[in-house]
This record gives sequence, structure tokens and C-alpha cells, in this order.
Amino acid sequence: MTKEILEQLQAEYPHAVRLHESMQNHTSFRLGGPADALAIPHSLEELRGILAFCGRHELPIFVMGNGSNLLVRDGGIRAVVIKISGALSTIRLTEYGLEAEAGISLSAVAHAAVDAGLGGLEFAAGIPGTLGGGVMMNAGAYGGEMKDVVRHVIALDYDGQEHCFSNEDLQFGYRKCYLQGRDLIVAKVGLNLREQDPNVSRALIADYNQRRREKQPLHLPSAGSVFKRPPGHYAGQLIEEAGLKGKRIGGAEVSTMHAGFIVNVGNATARDVEDLIHYVQQEVFAKFSVHLEPEVRIVGEYYGPLFLD
Repeated sequence: MTKEILEQLQAEYPHAVRLHESMQNHTSFRLGGPADALAIPHSLEELRGILAFCGRHELPIFVMGNGSNLLVRDGGIRAVVIKISGALSTIRLTEYGLEAEAGISLSAVAHAAVDAGLGGLEFAAGIPGTLGGGVMMNAGAYGGEMKDVVRHVIALDYDGQEHCFSNEDLQFGYRKCYLQGRDLIVAKVGLNLREQDPNVSRALIADYNQRRREKQPLHLPSAGSVFKRPPGHYAGQLIEEAGLKGKRIGGAEVSTMHAGFIVNVGNATARDVEDLIHYVQQEVFAKFSVHLEPEVRIVGEYYGPLFLD
């Protein structure tokens, strides 16, 4: 991958592609080094074009949503980062519920469902991610998960070809599905929803959001729950019982409000967060013999690019 090829990519898609883009502007942790190139496609056709360019020039690709479950190391990402959010957010009513593009936020699609008199997606209204990211991670809260409502997914491979997956094909599990680790990008999602009084749905969403405000440090940059729930335990409870609430490394802190969150209390580096993750893992394992597996995706390099400085 050379600077000249990336400049050519930017010239072909000037409104979509930025070079040497700091990832702190694109993650909820508000930290992370630069991507060699960041592409934010404005349509599925533009996405196909960018994929085709990357394929012709054998450029590495990294796909993300809105960065709400992502820790990018301080050296950044040596790839073309394709961000599926923002413009890819069209939505339409169907005979089974809704179909929406993957870049729409979970909150927006949940509220659109309510406005259409459809229930079943209320649990997702406060999850800070995109619809596509929610499918990939089988996002869930308050007893609901994406596997409960996904009817089908239309995904693009890196050649721009469409593939359709049913709910059964997706093999949903705890914070995972079949699409993870494969060269596939969620493009559209069909959602099976039921008719429901909008007032009932709005009351549910208000209740869930109030619970979040009371228990989660929403006022500080974070990536939500850092660790997956270990079998038979709750990560936050184990971390609290290990006496780690308020533990800091640099500008990263185990939240004093909810021990399952690591927050950026000011000028944290990705290394601070990653070191704190490892420290928490070690302490919890030493005290309880339980391994905490990160739920947040950790990507990128410790040191920055050589040719884009």
C-alpha cells in the first residue's frame, strides 16, 4: 500500500475518503491513532466502488460501524477503514416489519419502529451502535437480543457481491454470529416485528433509558461494557468485588459508577485502556479464577505509519 494509491482512492471518491484520519474522531472512547485512509460511503453503490478499488490494488480493509465498541491502538490502522454509518441509513416498512440499511443507529431504527406501531426492538433504543454492528455482535439488553428480531441480512463480500442470510444461517450466539471474522459487510437487515401500541413501546424505552442513566457512566467516553459476561457470573460484579472500582492507569479508569465500564477521564491513550483491561483480567483471575474475555474490539498498531507523516 503506497501513498500514491491512497491519494488516487481519495481523488476518485473525494467526498467519502479522508487520508491519515485520526480515529479519535470516530470512536466512542475518543482516542486512537490515524487510519491510513478512512472511507465513509454515501450509498451502497459507492461502497461497491470503494471495495472494487481496494480489490484491484490489493489494499487491506477494516470495516467498522460508528466505533461504539472499538478500541484503536495509538499507532492507528494500516488499512482502508470503511465506516458503515451515517448516510447508509434508509429504512422502509415491510409486511414483516422493517428493512433498513446497516448504517442506521440502533436507537433510530428502534424509534422508527415505535412510530410505525411496531414492537420488539425497544431493548435496542439505548444501545450506542449501528444496526449492522448490532447484528455482528448480537447486541442485547434488558432481556432482548438482535437474534430475537432479525429476519434476514443482506451482506456484501469484498467483491461487492450480495449474499442473503436467514436468521438460522446467522448462527447467533452470545455477542457473536456467523458473519464475524469473514470478509462480509452487513448492508441491509430485515427485522421481524409485531404490532404494538406506541405508548407501550415508548414507556418501555423510557424505563430502560432511565435505568441506564442511573447505573452507567454515560457522561464519560467509553465503549460500553468492556468484558463479556462470564458463565455463571457478571463481569462488573467480579471487578467490583476485586476492589477495582476507580482503578486508574493514565487517563483510563474503571468506572466508579459501573465496574464493567472503563472510561476515558481525560487524555487517556489507547495503551492506558489496554493496560487497564489486562490489569483487570489479571486481578480478577487471581482472586476468582475467572477469565474475563473482552467484548470491546481491540485493533490497530502500537506505532504509527511511516509514509503518511
